[in-house]
Amino acid sequence: MSTPTVIDIWVADLTFPGYMDRLHRLGAAFEDAHPGYRVNIEGRDFRTLSQQIAAAADEGRAPAIAEYYFSVTQAARDSRARDGRPLFASVEEEVAGRDEILGEPVVLDDLLPAARQFYSERGLLRSMPTVVTTMLTYGNADLLRAAGVTELPQTWRQLEAACAAVTSAADGADHGVTWANHGLFFQQTLAVQGGHLSDHDNGHTGRARTLDLSSEEMLTWVRWWRRMHRRGHYLYTGKIPDWEGNIKAFADQRVALRVTSSNDMNYMASAARNGGFEMTVGRFPSRDGRPYGGNIIAGTSLFLRNGLDEPTREGALAFLMFVNNPRNAADRHRDNSFVPVTRSASELLEEEGWYDAHPYHRLAGQQLGPADDGIVPPCRGGMFGDFAGAQDVMTRAMDDVLRTEAGPAERFAEATAEAQALLDAYERDRVANGVRAAESLRVEYFRGVGMYTGAQVADAVAERA
Repeated sequence: MSTPTVIDIWVADLTFPGYMDRLHRLGAAFEDAHPGYRVNIEGRDFRTLSQQIAAAADEGRAPAIAEYYFSVTQAARDSRARDGRPLFASVEEEVAGRDEILGEPVVLDDLLPAARQFYSERGLLRSMPTVVTTMLTYGNADLLRAAGVTELPQTWRQLEAACAAVTSAADGADHGVTWANHGLFFQQTLAVQGGHLSDHDNGHTGRARTLDLSSEEMLTWVRWWRRMHRRGHYLYTGKIPDWEGNIKAFADQRVALRVTSSNDMNYMASAARNGGFEMTVGRFPSRDGRPYGGNIIAGTSLFLRNGLDEPTREGALAFLMFVNNPRNAADRHRDNSFVPVTRSASELLEEEGWYDAHPYHRLAGQQLGPADDGIVPPCRGGMFGDFAGAQDVMTRAMDDVLRTEAGPAERFAEATAEAQALLDAYERDRVANGVRAAESLRVEYFRGVGMYTGAQVADAVAERA
């Protein structure tokens, strides 16, 4: 009996209940379909995984497949092996136009346009998206109806009017809306206005060299956010980013609206069910007088190590197709609210009646797909080095604007200079070391605050129950 080919896969353990169990089942199913392979899936701390991969690459033991959070995609592309070669190959170049690999149908052309666009470089898909999320608005329909608000707001002006109605209604909420002070909201707000954080179309048509955190689009958003806060419409918990505090405010009905990730869909539904109120869901609000300019995505993608022997490479490529076949992509959506990453997965969910039973789950995919006129809104997410550092800078600047008398223009000009220094430092590290500094590989905030975990959000919802 021949020895099976081992495919080592390191993934980010996002800590949602049962998250790694599903991935291990996926690996076992691939082994059943491909007896000549053994899949070794390791879940590692998502906050340090990219740093662990870099350390393993220095020792010549990087995994065949490595998962990176979207904010370190540029760092993954820039990473180098010990011999100086790129650590990861282009998935599309390795597929080389084939329709199937080891019997697994190639799914590249089936990917949602937004996902394929974000993870492509010079028109070729570099890594395989798996976890995909976007930004939505969630509402407490009971509180909104009691205040005379019959539809979820779709623009900033409508959102402000809805908040004013909610807070002035008898038995209304303390505040109208909340969202986390997190970089995703700045990015999405710029996207819907058609704005950018960096040059070269946010780093997608050329290497990002210059950052601008004080653009007209950014300052318009910051000033409006501050006004919402000062008028009592927006609830700021005072923490960065405090995802769990925000969802708890919605669960406790202290706010009627929460803007957050599509990834929170299941938790928000649980909060509404436990609180005995009806939930409604809509798209991220746009700036009045501006066309809806696009969206961002967040999540993770899988990178294929460069220079693998042929059996390992073919098995790894087949696994990348397997994880996004219609059944597996649809199940990932059912389990964790992640956007179905392929069109076929969405079609399968429609055929099986999932969307009819869970209609709000349609919206995230629709927001990333063709509009009524058939045009797909562009994916405007930023692609540059030390993305997490830039997010940290802008959230601290916003905290100052909300909590002190700091002027938006002055404070965000300072933030621009600080973020530019971080990008410059990243570029120096990239040229000198091939991206090895811990600061260049961080996925989130670096001064004692950071991403929520799935367990924290689950706990915040459970407290209400």
